[in-house]
Amino acid sequence: MFGNSFGGGFGDPFGGPSIMFSIVPIIVGIGFIVVFAIFIISAVKGVSQWNKNNVSPLLTVDAKISGKRADTSVRHHHHDDNMAMSHTTSSTSYYVTFEVESGDRMEFSVESHEYGMLAEGDTGKLTFQGTRYKGFKRAPITY
Repeated sequence: MFGNSFGGGFGDPFGGPSIMFSIVPIIVGIGFIVVFAIFIISAVKGVSQWNKNNVSPLLTVDAKISGKRADTSVRHHHHDDNMAMSHTTSSTSYYVTFEVESGDRMEFSVESHEYGMLAEGDTGKLTFQGTRYKGFKRAPITY
């Protein structure tokens, strides 16, 4: 009565279950596995980098600040799907690029208060451990 002319109900015209009921769970399962795998891979990379930094020597080298940049991300938040009730938050990450005597450049994430105290062209001693920035001591200015 409510089915199609082949008598199969709301499924496919030959009486079997709809192909959507077979494929959708597979697609959802694959999606879950992919997201879980990305999460695991990211966690393993993070722990690996943390461990590598821990076993790296603490180095202090002559360096020059060759660049600075700030990366600001803005997020809009809505309350209970009410577009009128929303707010915006932002966060800024600060990065400084150092050039060492060999000409190699290294970029490190730094805190905002330190970012403001550093200027392009400053020279001094850069201290780092692996990918961790530990500090920069500006060389005294000579006249």
